[in-house]
Amino acid sequence: MHFITLSRMMGTKGTEIAKRVAQELQYNFFDNESIEEKAREMGFLDDIKEINDKGPPPLKRFFSFRAEASLDRLYAVIYELARQGSAVLLGRGGNMLFRSISYAFHVRVIASQETRLHNLVERSYTRKAALMLMEKSDNERESFIKFAFKRDWNNPELYDVVLNMDRVTVDVAVDMILSAIRRRELQGHSGDVTSFFDMMELSVKVAASLAEAGFPSSYISSFVDEPGKVRLSGVVQVPWEKSAAEQAARNVKGVKSIENKIEIAGR
Repeated sequence: MHFITLSRMMGTKGTEIAKRVAQELQYNFFDNESIEEKAREMGFLDDIKEINDKGPPPLKRFFSFRAEASLDRLYAVIYELARQGSAVLLGRGGNMLFRSISYAFHVRVIASQETRLHNLVERSYTRKAALMLMEKSDNERESFIKFAFKRDWNNPELYDVVLNMDRVTVDVAVDMILSAIRRRELQGHSGDVTSFFDMMELSVKVAASLAEAGFPSSYISSFVDEPGKVRLSGVVQVPWEKSAAEQAARNVKGVKSIENKIEIAGR
């Protein structure tokens, strides 16, 4: 299985490029609609809609652990979709979620404000409306990546290729991505990928369960080193919290064993 993630600024025709690449390679194409459909099947739709593409309001981040749990469930949905085979993933921080997979390729699509405005006006937006939508979209997507991954959405080091659409057509952009994919040695075995997704999906489900139980990642960290085997670390104030955190992890389907390395403060 191979994966292409595509991050784009509004008005760059990035969505069209992603769809064309998926069609040419006969890969699955996953966007917000695909994610929400899978989230509905998994019972996580409310969580996904709460996160959306912009991250939660600041007050909710600081005074509720639900936002973190919802984010972890978003990751679980994306990993579950990825099990279906080679895919192009549009947005949602895919380049960060798949950064440890050597056979994933990460693309960023940008353009100047004037090019973006021109493209949106061609789609019947007024210039004023287009400017407002662009600013809103940029702020929301940048906020989401900062909340979810603590990274700068615009950092070119997060991508393998950055395409500036000021002087590049959609056809040329698609050809450039296809050429890079076909020349690059994106090698991996389905068994390796399946095992990876098993562990990553279990990891985020455990993290979501811990957050909902009042143990966010800032307090308790969870790791899945082997399929079904969970390791907990962190510091709590009293012994019952250590037991409660372990029980929250144990309640997650797929957890076979737990190594509880949580420490109790003052001991």
